[in-house]
Amino acid sequence: MLVYPSGVDVSSSTLRFLAEQLRRHRRAISSRWRRLSAGRQALLALAHLRVGHTYAQLAAGFGVGTTTAYRYVTEAVDLLAALAPTLADAVRTASTKAFVLLDGTLLPIDRIAADQPFYSGKHKRHGMNVQVLTDPFGRLLWASPALPGAVHDIRAAREHGIIDALAQADITCWADKGYRGAGGTVRIPYWGRWDTLSPGQKAVNRSHAKIRALVEQAMATLRNWRLLRKIRCSTTRITALVKAVLTLHLASSEP
Repeated sequence: MLVYPSGVDVSSSTLRFLAEQLRRHRRAISSRWRRLSAGRQALLALAHLRVGHTYAQLAAGFGVGTTTAYRYVTEAVDLLAALAPTLADAVRTASTKAFVLLDGTLLPIDRIAADQPFYSGKHKRHGMNVQVLTDPFGRLLWASPALPGAVHDIRAAREHGIIDALAQADITCWADKGYRGAGGTVRIPYWGRWDTLSPGQKAVNRSHAKIRALVEQAMATLRNWRLLRKIRCSTTRITALVKAVLTLHLASSEP
């Protein structure tokens, strides 16, 4: 395999953050000699998450075995995932905001037509459903565990306890029509064909759409990590990947 220098479009502060977490972990488990330093392991993990390099490509680029590359990435991802905010953490943060935005996204996965639990009829493709909460400016607050793509947004929100948590904290939440019937503090547009809505209902729906448009910033944040654009690993690892990305994003966003 040919090897050439390349770049990873993440900040140096993100690299330092992950490297420090790895150093602490190595001290905690009394890990001795490693082929790569904590900084190089952090760079390897970021190249996998941000650019989507395969383990074989990482192994060639960093001069380690494919198994070692896999082990280093898994170790880093699990450390980051453990630091991700819980729903309770997100609700506490959201309680200081005017409102929150709720939306679901489908992370595409590599599956065949027979894998029906992962097929989303809405998106016409296989994937995993991830629910996202953002602040009024579209900044990520929380990302849910991944569920099979066949699960609808409203069902996913209920399974994760999002609706009840927001209602108990009395936090207003803006969502799309996929959350029809959610109740609580969730606000959705008026239902029905556009030409059947009254002028007042149309005005409300326009305002609702403008508010919710900012949630697309959060979705773009996730898609900027190229590994999440087409996931080829086991579906049991996707939740850890999403939470690792969330942790890195929040760490890089801190002042």
